[in-house]
Amino acid sequence: MGITPYNQRTALLLGEDAINMLTEKHVMVVGVGGVGSYAVEMLARSGVGTLTIIDGDVVAPSNLNRQLPALMSTIEMSKVDVMKQRIKDINPNCKVNAINRFIAVNDVSEMLETFTPDFVIDAIDSIAPKIELIKQCLQRKIKIISSMGAGGRIDPTKVQYADIADTFHDGLARVVRQRLKEQGITRGLKVVFSSEQARKSSLIMTNEIQNKISSFGTVAWLPATFGIMLAAHVINRLTGQKI
Repeated sequence: MGITPYNQRTALLLGEDAINMLTEKHVMVVGVGGVGSYAVEMLARSGVGTLTIIDGDVVAPSNLNRQLPALMSTIEMSKVDVMKQRIKDINPNCKVNAINRFIAVNDVSEMLETFTPDFVIDAIDSIAPKIELIKQCLQRKIKIISSMGAGGRIDPTKVQYADIADTFHDGLARVVRQRLKEQGITRGLKVVFSSEQARKSSLIMTNEIQNKISSFGTVAWLPATFGIMLAAHVINRLTGQKI
């Protein structure tokens, strides 16, 4: 496709070969809430050629403080539909598969076989489908990076990359480690997590998200930081950047 006005600044830094390479790549993002929506945006702005975005949720008023698809004008609209239009406004050449459904354990195999992504970003909140997606990607040798818990935290300088085995101060990561260990997986999953301890005083019980019974309070910048770091890892890996 070559250099266009929307990607010429990226090309100055990464090179034209990297830009052309990204146009041939397919990234799947599962979960397009506070974390996943920012990952999707960074991938679109970086020139990824095909994006598959999966989420069955609709925009709620409580999303307005942190999620890209959340505007007063988009309340009750499908998050993936809003993000698809946003992607097209950024990069009309990007092919977008918008799957308006919550991914279930039994869906994972079919989704991976149908879309055959080059890289997967896991931004799922629910444990069972999250574990199944991670397990199948690792077994199929599909590149994956996974988001751990962004809620209950305020310090963006504590957000970092790690192997799942090396995470700490993160309840979601602890459960993921335990479940993966039951599957015989102890290392080899790259994650984004925060070393800051979550503020338990912000924990609430909720029925807002399918298959999730509790949630932490969130600020605007922490989920965004997670999503940007997820996308940065994917772009750098796909283009062979040395960092």
